[in-house]
Amino acid sequence: MFTVPGDALAGAAAVGARPNSRTLLAIGSSLCLYEAGMALNDWADRAEDAVDRPHRPLPSGRIHPAAALAAAGALTAAGLALAARAGGPSLAVAAPLAATVWAYDLVLKRTPAGPAAMATARGLDVLLGATTTGRAPRGAPPLPGPLRRTAARGLDVFLDATTTGRAPRGAPPLPGPLSRTAARGLDLLLGATATGRTPGGAPPLPGPNAPRRTSVRHALPTALTMAGHTLAVTAVSRRETQGGSSAAPLAALATTAALAWRLMSAPTVAGQPGASPMAVSPQPADLTSTPPHPGPVEAARPTSGRGRVEASSARRGRVPVAVPRAWLHRAPGLGASRNSTEAALRGALALGYATTFARPLFHAVLNPSPPLTQRAVGGGIRAMIPLQAALAARAGAPVTALLTAALAPAARKFARKVSVT
Repeated sequence: MFTVPGDALAGAAAVGARPNSRTLLAIGSSLCLYEAGMALNDWADRAEDAVDRPHRPLPSGRIHPAAALAAAGALTAAGLALAARAGGPSLAVAAPLAATVWAYDLVLKRTPAGPAAMATARGLDVLLGATTTGRAPRGAPPLPGPLRRTAARGLDVFLDATTTGRAPRGAPPLPGPLSRTAARGLDLLLGATATGRTPGGAPPLPGPNAPRRTSVRHALPTALTMAGHTLAVTAVSRRETQGGSSAAPLAALATTAALAWRLMSAPTVAGQPGASPMAVSPQPADLTSTPPHPGPVEAARPTSGRGRVEASSARRGRVPVAVPRAWLHRAPGLGASRNSTEAALRGALALGYATTFARPLFHAVLNPSPPLTQRAVGGGIRAMIPLQAALAARAGAPVTALLTAALAPAARKFARKVSVT
């Protein structure tokens, strides 16, 4: 259960959206569908559990089979209702997710397509969070990629002129009062694009704090990563009561190593999911055609939650202006500490994921007995939390990553009382 919220949070981070009230709807829908699958799974496996695991709620007689089936139906309806409350696009993802859950438990679980069906369900759960959180308000179309890059490039040149007093080649320098006025206007513009709020009752601009129209394809790498891990765990779980084969644990070990390596690699940069709308990855031509800002920057101090920083110059008479974080990478030394911190967080979470799953898998490879195989399955389920957190950190959402990682202690404590499988 504690592995479910991280899907929505990782999906939101993948499309560059902050968790909001719609994210809670996605989490609630996912939890309902997850618990529906658990109840339906117990109902479908009641005859097998009576032999292999008689302590389960249905074989032990604590819950009647009809009650379990009714609970699965009610929870599915509740999950779809929450998704519908979030909007049509969310329901369009939740409906096939619910269908996949029911198909897996009733038909596909004991077929070769079982692991793929479970992986599909987990991937759809990530896309549910991405679709729900990243949904745009009506009438707020996004800027096309080329136009957004052109606008950011123009603002970059304009910033050079207003902060240094030097205009591009062939243009006279801006007079002092005009430079200050232009800088103030640029400050307001950047504040509006960073916060989604504009002064004087003007209509809001879409920004990180406002819902933005995002393509679900931006969340596909995150969804595929979660699906790949789920595929490995499900393949191992198919022999958790019999044991006897090290092939599935060995394949899962290789998958874990590959995913951990990918998580530790350099993340996608500006212009990709998780980046600010103003953070545009400069092309090689940009780096050669315009040099970095020549004036030294004395300090960079964050303002109140606007996703920008206010840079003050060491030269007298310059006007502080709001600078998007992406431009800090153009100035030597600025942003390096933040990047190193995020890289350390991403590496720690990736290492936590790898060790949580790889250690029991290694034991299952050496001795594929039922107890060690079950322990490997439990480790794979618990490893989903650091995996989700690492994906959020890789998408440039460290706060979301820490929020997701905070679920791990509760999951460990809960696993001591209730079997995670």
